[in-house]
Amino acid sequence: MSDELLTHEEDGILVMTINRPEAKNAMTKAASEAIAAALDRLDAEDHLRVGILTGAGGTFCSGMDLKGFLRGESPSVPGRGFGGLTEKKPAKPLIAAVEGYALAGGLELMIACDLVVASVSAKFGIPEAKRGLAAAAGGLMVLPDLIPHKVAMELALTGEFITAQRAYELGMINRITEGSALDGAMELARAINANGPLAVRISKQIMEESRGWPRDKRYEEQAKLLPKVFMSEDAREGSLAFAEKRSPNWKGR
Repeated sequence: MSDELLTHEEDGILVMTINRPEAKNAMTKAASEAIAAALDRLDAEDHLRVGILTGAGGTFCSGMDLKGFLRGESPSVPGRGFGGLTEKKPAKPLIAAVEGYALAGGLELMIACDLVVASVSAKFGIPEAKRGLAAAAGGLMVLPDLIPHKVAMELALTGEFITAQRAYELGMINRITEGSALDGAMELARAINANGPLAVRISKQIMEESRGWPRDKRYEEQAKLLPKVFMSEDAREGSLAFAEKRSPNWKGR
């Protein structure tokens, strides 16, 4: 794996750190491919239950590496999108831990994550128009689904930044931390980890996929996925653990 992405495991959590602090973690093709490989590993290894994506050196990601762009390099992975993430998410939960700036493609990486924990000093924006470019990795399509349309329009057309507090008020991020965003993300990841992994994964799948289901077919489509949860060993274990006043011993099946 490229040294442009560092990974480590802790308590079933895979932490992925974009490691280009000298370039404000601007995204390269090598870093994108490394993120895609790490996300494949997150989904493939049963003992891993939650992923965290963050950046080294006090910045999340400043977007596409413009020097690479001028050389003709694309910081995307076919079928996976920018940063190996924006077009295909992992099946397991992914949290963004944001320090400093999440700009342009960096913001698009962030909103591709399921949950976001940000430092109180973090800043967010899609300033591509200032460089004669467009936020083509989800900023123009996904952001209006997450925040009011007119606010998303203003961000896209002006390229201006917003604060962590404003992002929280808009519902773009989940939690603001006074201290380390990664510490806050680890706390959130552990809260998820305490739950049945199969229930978590299927719940995420339903919440993602149901946005595209016809309204009159939603319960019908959901019913195709729910037996994987309700007929599982974990469903019985969760009920037994509750009755016996103990912590569940999840199997993920």
